[in-house]
Amino acid sequence: MWDDWCMAIAPETVDALRAKFGVLLPRLDERAQRLTLAAEARSLGYGGIAAVARASGSSRSRVRQGVAELERGEEPTGRVRRPGAGRKPLRETDPGVVGALLGLIEPTRRGDPESALCWTTLSLTHLVDELAKLGHRVSTWTVANLLRAEGFSLQANSKQVEGRQHPDRDAQFSYLNAQVMDHSATSDPVISVDTKKKELIGEFKNGGREWHPKGAPRPVNVHDFKDPVLGKVNPYGVYDVAADTGWVSVGVDHDTSAFAVNTIRSWWNAVGRRTYPGATRLLITADGGGSNGYRTRLWKTELAELASQTGLTITVCHLPPGTSKWNKIEHRLFSRISINWRARPLTSREVVVNTIGATTTASGAPVEAVLDTAEYPAGIKIPDQQMRDLEDSGILTRHEWHGEWNYTLNPNTPT
Repeated sequence: MWDDWCMAIAPETVDALRAKFGVLLPRLDERAQRLTLAAEARSLGYGGIAAVARASGSSRSRVRQGVAELERGEEPTGRVRRPGAGRKPLRETDPGVVGALLGLIEPTRRGDPESALCWTTLSLTHLVDELAKLGHRVSTWTVANLLRAEGFSLQANSKQVEGRQHPDRDAQFSYLNAQVMDHSATSDPVISVDTKKKELIGEFKNGGREWHPKGAPRPVNVHDFKDPVLGKVNPYGVYDVAADTGWVSVGVDHDTSAFAVNTIRSWWNAVGRRTYPGATRLLITADGGGSNGYRTRLWKTELAELASQTGLTITVCHLPPGTSKWNKIEHRLFSRISINWRARPLTSREVVVNTIGATTTASGAPVEAVLDTAEYPAGIKIPDQQMRDLEDSGILTRHEWHGEWNYTLNPNTPT
């Protein structure tokens, strides 16, 4: 029967059409394909629909539909398919799938259930399997699209919970800002200090990604056990707020207050003294814990010694509790260093120093780095009497506003 319908068309013509359609049709959308087949069928006359269907592998009804569209003279509508054609949306063919999906997610929903933005800890594959058990056969792509339509998105944990807020937090920031403005007005340096995360030395994985030949990532150790020879390093940084420059001492011993103050001393002798030749004061902003914590006695006694050595009046203002991530050095210096050595194993101390030294701040200012191989023993205790002597002699002066957070170390003992 089929052969009878296309007897009027020569086999050579059908072969030629087959070659033509094989090149042309894959490059056309659905409507353009239909109209192209119809035009060829009309040009062939009797038996053309059967011949075109045979050459293209399409159904005769599809070719007839195209011929009808040509005869009606329909203008382009901007649509590939006619209105109502194509697969029906899943919400129409399976109206219960959205409710079933939300029912699976609800027990693990995070955040305010009234919010438009929420997220799930269930994987797409897990959700597809659970929906199949409930009689809803969908793909992972469909589940992902349904989740987005319902206001869900993939999200990581966000560090925002700071614990109980100190009642004087905002006031302390205002006081700290006033101190910064006062020192800046007289061209005295203002620095932000802190210790960066301790880093393992050796062939260890470092966070982030870097361009490499496809399929050839750099191999590193499976386990992050400290190398007994190379050990760890403690990068302690000094960020000059006005100059937007950084200084980092890479220590190989304990992260103590003596190490922290010696880093400030190194910065002043190498950079600060030259940058601020007429300075008589120094303002240090720091968080409230670690080697530069406001409760650490060794921190204060070492700063008192530094004040006497440099002749600078050193004022320290600590950030209020729970706000250590607001320290300028965190997002203006340390973040730049982390970006610079992402996905790069820190195989030696020299690599750490050179990588930090190749870093620049956001304005393009340099960051200097040095290796500090001195020993800084831990566990040094400062007796009560020594602290009382510092205050009684006027070397350590606590400010009226939160004297535990704000204090000054004077270089000379008043008479």
